[in-house]
This record gives sequence, structure tokens and C-alpha cells, in this order.
Amino acid sequence: MHDIRFIRDDPEGFDAALARRGLEPVAAQILELDQLRRAASTRSQEAQNRRNEASKAIGQAMALGDTARADALKSEVAELKQTMPALEDEDRQLSARLDAMLAVIPNLPADDVPDGANESANVEVSRWGTPRQFDFTPREHADIGPSLGMDFETGAMISGARFTFLKGQMARLHRAIGQFMLDRQTGANGYTECNPPVLVNDAAMYGTDKLPKFAEDSFKTSVRKPNSEVYDELMEHISTKGWPSNIDKYWQLVEQLKWEDPANRRWLIPTSEVSLTASVMGEILDDSALPMRLTALTLCFRSEAGAAGKDTRGFIRQHQFEKCELVSVCRPEDAASEHEHMVRSAEGILEALDLPYRKVLLCTGDMGFGAKKTYDLEVWLPGQGAYREISSVSWCGEFQARRMNARYRPEGERKTAFVHTLNGSGLAVGRTLVAVLENYQQADGSVLVPDALHPYCGGMTRLEPAA
Repeated sequence: MHDIRFIRDDPEGFDAALARRGLEPVAAQILELDQLRRAASTRSQEAQNRRNEASKAIGQAMALGDTARADALKSEVAELKQTMPALEDEDRQLSARLDAMLAVIPNLPADDVPDGANESANVEVSRWGTPRQFDFTPREHADIGPSLGMDFETGAMISGARFTFLKGQMARLHRAIGQFMLDRQTGANGYTECNPPVLVNDAAMYGTDKLPKFAEDSFKTSVRKPNSEVYDELMEHISTKGWPSNIDKYWQLVEQLKWEDPANRRWLIPTSEVSLTASVMGEILDDSALPMRLTALTLCFRSEAGAAGKDTRGFIRQHQFEKCELVSVCRPEDAASEHEHMVRSAEGILEALDLPYRKVLLCTGDMGFGAKKTYDLEVWLPGQGAYREISSVSWCGEFQARRMNARYRPEGERKTAFVHTLNGSGLAVGRTLVAVLENYQQADGSVLVPDALHPYCGGMTRLEPAA
């Protein structure tokens, strides 16, 4: 969420920053609506103040025996009571419209983010490791995996496209990767392990900028409650006549029984960034508690509505996947160094697994909605002959904190300030599994297990293809 005061003070600068993201100017529209809202709020407050003054004056007039004035004041108060709800409603509606407008405007890019319309303008910062030279033609993971326990057919049969059933040694390696990541982030990098819910409410999704922008990319579930009138009608029908003979009529009645209760709506998390970051929603944190570094290994769910046709083959883009997430909540002055620490925490996993990768600074046109600066880590996949994203590490500034009202009190000060939030993958487990399969594949179809994972694999050092 954006600071309306910043837009009032520097509308040209706000529009210029949005232009770097390829967006049209909106400051004038925002300020016009803001002016209407402020005027409505003033009218509502003035009416409230006048009602209070008149109510107090009634008692004074009665005490002086001035019944005429008292009656006039009573009439004025009665009239104000009639008009105030409309004034308050206008104020609420204009505030809601302003919030809705601000909620769909992305974060402003940091000054050192390169300008560009798409990923072609991203800037490679560094590379680590040397891609392995094979004495055979390396295969993609979707060709290696099935004989090792990566079952695409069963996953599709029981759940649909972009679900995979891992079995045996493949499931063991997948679990080992996740546990290794979690141990590394908590042990070497100073993150506190969490086990957060994977179902969250609207407030958590909105606060971490996933709503309303990414509703279509998320899976939603809700508690449905019965409509009492239809329920009584159906129960009477069943008790006197049995179940409706017309099955269509039956289902029609059942559907009428249901209605979504927004208070009980829940979203499956697209990443545990949502749960971890939202854990400070509405809080005023102690300065001494910062930076707050959190990590969790959780299931994540994405409908991928905005990624139709991308990576439909294989294990790279799934509806359900696991990820070791990193989140940091910190002071504004510490955010830049915290960003670098988080990137190094993710890089350390790739280096420990001896997986070549490159670090890329995203341009303005390729950054996520809530980010002001993002580094991507791209791992080398020899089967594809390309670097592919395996981690995205973003600094969000106070963008999410404003939406969540997450603040801290600087030491020695009475006023509070918004925290800065950061998030990143440390790493995506499935994509790391893909990278291991492709980089450690052998000519006979087996796959070596990286040395760093041996303690987690119960003695397994190689995945062997089924006979």
C-alpha cells in the first residue's frame, strides 16, 4: 500500500516511478478521489461535532428555563441524526474507493533497479560454479524421473494436470532436500523455524499483497453455512415425502442451502511468505526484536492461472509444491543489508549442493507486484541447456507493512514507524530436486546423491532406475 501523503507531496515523482514499471500516470485520479474523501470526512466530523455541541447546549438552555431555545436545539439534533448516517456512509464509500485504487498499484522500484519492459532487460550480477561436461547427451528431468519414482501419470489420475506422485527413493530424496534446507537456514543463517498454517484468511492475503491482484492464481476454500429457510423446506420435504425423486431438484435444493461466509473464507497459501509475514500483522514490535528472521518448510499451492502453457511438462511448475521460505522483518535502515543476507542464505544452499547458478537483478518490468528490488537465482539445468529460476528474493520496503499495519518503535522514540519486509525462497524444493536430477545424472539412468544430502538419505547415495 502506498503512503497517500507521499502522493500528495510529490505526485510527479509518484507517476515517474510508476512509469518505470510501464504504467500510466494515476496520481491526479488518486488525489481527486482523496480530496473528495477528505471533504466528506470533514463534513461528517463537523456534523458530529455540531451534534455534540447542540446536545450539550440543550441541557444548558433547560437549566436557564429557555424552552424555546431548547426545543430549537432538539430539532437541530434530530435533523443531524437523520443526515449523519448518509454523511458517514459517503465517507466510508469514498475511503473504500481510495483504498481499492491504491491496493492495485504496484510497489515503486528502488533507484538502483534497472529499467526495462521484460526479462530481457534483467542484469546478470554474477555466476557461481562450472556446468558439468557430460560424455553423453544429458536428459531432462521429465525423462530421467519416471524410472526413479517420479510418477506423473498417477498424480494426474488422482488430482489432475500439474500434480505429481513421488515414490520410494525419489520421495526420500525430495524429503532430504527440504530437511537439509531447513537445517541450513536455521543453523548457519540465523532464521527461526516456524510451522505456520497453510490456510489463511483474507486479511493475511491482502496484507502480503496477494489480494486482490492474485486472487485467480490462488486456491480458495470456504466454510458454507445453511440458509435456514431452504433447510427447513428441504427437511420438511424429506420427513413427509422422502428425498425428492427428481435428482436435479435435489441438487438444486442442496446448492440453495449453501452460501459463502466471507468471515470463514480461507486461502491455501501460494507461499509461506503469507503466513510468516502476516504473523506481525497489526503488531508494534520492539526495536530490540529486529531483525526478525523466520523460515518454514511448507506445502504451497498455486492455480497458475497467469501461467497458462508454461512448463506443462515435468516437475517445474506444479499446483502443489514444497518450499523453504525465508522472511525478514527489519528496520528500514537495515533492509538493504538484510536483502543481501537473504540472497546469500539462498546461494549457500546451491553452493553446498554444488549446483552452478547465476544471480540476476530484475528490471522494473519483471519484478513482482509487491517488490521494490528483486534478485533471482537461476540454477543450471543441463537437460535444458539453460539457467532456470530457483529462488526469487525480494525487498518490499514498507509496502506490505502499510497493508498489514505492522510497525515498530525505534529505540528512544515515542513515535512508531513501519517495518520493512523481505521474502525469498531458500529454496524451492521441487526445482532443487529437478536440478539434482539433471546435474547428477549418469549414463546408465541413475542419479548420484550430492554429498551434503547423504546424512538425510539413510545411507542412500544413488538413485537407481527400476529394472
